[in-house]
Formats: sequence, structure tokens, C-alpha cells
Amino acid sequence: MHTAENTMDRVDDWVVLLDEDGLEIGTAPKSSVHGADTSLHLAFSCYVFNERGEVLLTRRALGKKTWPGVWTNSFCGHPAPAETLTDAVHRRADFELGLRIENIELALPLFRYRATDSSGIVENEVCPVYLARAVGDLTANADEVMEFTWTDPEVLRRSVLASPFAFSPWMVLQMRELENFGA
Repeated sequence: MHTAENTMDRVDDWVVLLDEDGLEIGTAPKSSVHGADTSLHLAFSCYVFNERGEVLLTRRALGKKTWPGVWTNSFCGHPAPAETLTDAVHRRADFELGLRIENIELALPLFRYRATDSSGIVENEVCPVYLARAVGDLTANADEVMEFTWTDPEVLRRSVLASPFAFSPWMVLQMRELENFGA
């Protein structure tokens, strides 16, 4: 019998591998692609805004394999094979934040980065960036998010650019590219 939780685990266990041109070349278990020699794969980032125009900032749980305890964008994830990016964004918003989102907008379709955390684990992703609007309250999944706060987008941008060491490397790069963030 499959429960929603078991389905989530099964769906989230595989990632889409990409070639250097960003074309799909296969799939692999998520656990096998996050190491010292990480294959290029598809991911996404999302920034969620509330009705007051504030953006959700989250702190990654200490149990996360990469960048534990680091402040970052609202949530991230990997689409499963044959899953659309939009469906993956909805799925992860619900899984990580217990949150329904709407008005999903693709802000950086070609964002790509490679970064190595202090433990030597490499992230190597083509990672389109989305903006979305929160519907209702959130209930953070403690396995994913240890803290969260809503903040003014421009204050966040200035903080990230002034103190990049305090935030995830992908968020620092995204803040440099996102125009009219939160406008």
C-alpha cells in the first residue's frame, strides 16, 4: 500500500541528469548525484511572497546533506523524471512548507550554478528560479526547514549582497541576477 508519504519518498528519490547543453540524458538516484563529483542535473529554486509583499526566507535543517543550517530562498527541489517543473514546485512547497502556492512565475529560466560546501559535497545544477504567491499559512517540515521568516525583498537583497557568507551560494548568485525582486 502506498501512502502519500511513501509516494513522496519514491518520487523524490530520482533526479534528471543533463548534458552540458542542458538536455536530458537519463536519470539517477538522488543519493548518487550529490557527492564530491556531482553530475549535472535538473533542480529548481522558488521564492514565495505573502499578501504583504514580503518574501519567505528559510534556514535549512541541520540534517540536510548540503549546506545544513544555512539561510536560503523559500524552498528548492528536484523534479522527478517525467514530472513538470511546475508540478515539482507545487509538490515541494507542500512537502517542505505545508504551503499551497499560486501565481507561479518563471524568473530565471537558465540559471545554472556549481558550488562545493564545507564537507566537500558539490551541487551542480541547472536550476530555473520561480516566484510564487503563498495561499494561507505554512507549516514547515522540520526535516527540511529549521527556521523561517518573512522579510522585505529589498532588505533581503541588500543583506545577501553585503554578507554572502551567511546565505546559500545559489541564493547569492540568484540575488545578483533577479531584477525587480519583489517589485
